[in-house]
Amino acid sequence: MSGATEPGGTDAPADFTGRQVTVAGLGVSGVSAARALARCGAAVTVVDGGDGEAHRARAEPLAANGVAVRLGDGATLPAGTDLVVTSPGWKPDGPLFAAAAAAGVPVWGDVELAWRLRGADGRTAAPWLAVTGTNGKTTTVRMLAAILEAAGLRTAAVGNIGTPLIDVVLSPEPYDVLAVELSSYQLHWAPSVRAHSAAVLNLAPDHLDWHGSMEAYAADKGRIYEGNQVACVHNTADPATTDLVRAADVVEGCRAVGFTLGAPGPSELGVVDGLLVDRAFVERRHQQAQELAEVGDVDPPAPHNIANALAAAALARAYGVPAAAVRDGLRAFRPDAHRIEHVADVADVRWVDDSKATNTHAAEASLAAYDPVVWIAGGLAKGATFDGLVAASAGRLRGAVLLGADRHLIREALARHAPDVPVVDLDRTDTGAMAAAVRAAARLARPGDTVLLAPACASMDMFTNYHRRGEAFAEAVRALAAVPTAEGQ
Repeated sequence: MSGATEPGGTDAPADFTGRQVTVAGLGVSGVSAARALARCGAAVTVVDGGDGEAHRARAEPLAANGVAVRLGDGATLPAGTDLVVTSPGWKPDGPLFAAAAAAGVPVWGDVELAWRLRGADGRTAAPWLAVTGTNGKTTTVRMLAAILEAAGLRTAAVGNIGTPLIDVVLSPEPYDVLAVELSSYQLHWAPSVRAHSAAVLNLAPDHLDWHGSMEAYAADKGRIYEGNQVACVHNTADPATTDLVRAADVVEGCRAVGFTLGAPGPSELGVVDGLLVDRAFVERRHQQAQELAEVGDVDPPAPHNIANALAAAALARAYGVPAAAVRDGLRAFRPDAHRIEHVADVADVRWVDDSKATNTHAAEASLAAYDPVVWIAGGLAKGATFDGLVAASAGRLRGAVLLGADRHLIREALARHAPDVPVVDLDRTDTGAMAAAVRAAARLARPGDTVLLAPACASMDMFTNYHRRGEAFAEAVRALAAVPTAEGQ
């Protein structure tokens, strides 16, 4: 980990008076950016390739406030543009950005804009505690916010979650510190962000169609460490996160802090005899450890969720939060829906909804929390392969129920690595397939088993989003629970 003597980046709020700014995208972050820029005196044009009823509804109030909106054209750079602010999902190889590069026009993301707007009203800007990773970001950021609140700090979980970050940094109510979730998309367009402390939870192939390669994806994730002031938090079980810390250019004195599910060494947080302990933020870390919480204080206490809690605790401790607040915050935290959510127990079988497990890395972590498991999986693979996931999980599988457009890829991996595991292949992609999957899983399950929805795939082949997929699963489980056991199975 290299050292820099100054944080770098931009500390003074940017002046947008009279600037010609093009905002790419009319989604939540694009609308937030357009409004903020217009309030700051910029001449704003929003471009979006869509031209449907929803687009026109979002455009109308912006137009009424002097923002120009061009629907049906997301590729042309408006004449006179001297800055582009893009929504996170827009691919960097798009024609709009090629035109901007050719014209020498800088491109910022919504997070970069939020960073530049910090302290725009003259207040001291709240520091950022930032989190990224392939999986676990939202849970970790919400845990972190709960811990900070338990310490009596005014905070919010923001970024790639909830309220747009731009709106929060411009809020009339000052914050003490912000818990910020940052996606790889957002980090790609955020060169100036300098966090107080940051964590990369894990790295696994994801969004490679957007980034172009695993190396580019990892490099964008690693941007979160640039200019860190106090701590770069990394996962000792994932060497790729440690490599990113070593490559980071940080403020002199910033430390590498690891988290582990085992006993921690100096400058690490870990687990000892059912306790979450800190050997990083104590005076004599080579000889002492500070108890933070019990494993049972984490809901649910699955291994990957314990790792999330340790990362959140590390960031909070880097900010000076006392140990008691870590415990109280974790006890108060409740996970979002569709993240290893216990739906019901039916005939001594546990039913768990982890519809949010939309890639193989997340699904493997989810499967590792239960044994034996009847696994419901499938959907849009997004270019993923499943051999590693199935090979790692085969020993705990009672059976598998597959649905969705790319289910054959999982079926083939099961045939190679778990040939004795019974597989039900549902040849359908309609939304009613989830009820059939639940009924099939109930026939495979035995008392003491867990039926786990951990699709390892995206949902859009069958459902609007992973929320709706999880809701369909829960509805089918509740219907199963409402009938006599023999009939339900």
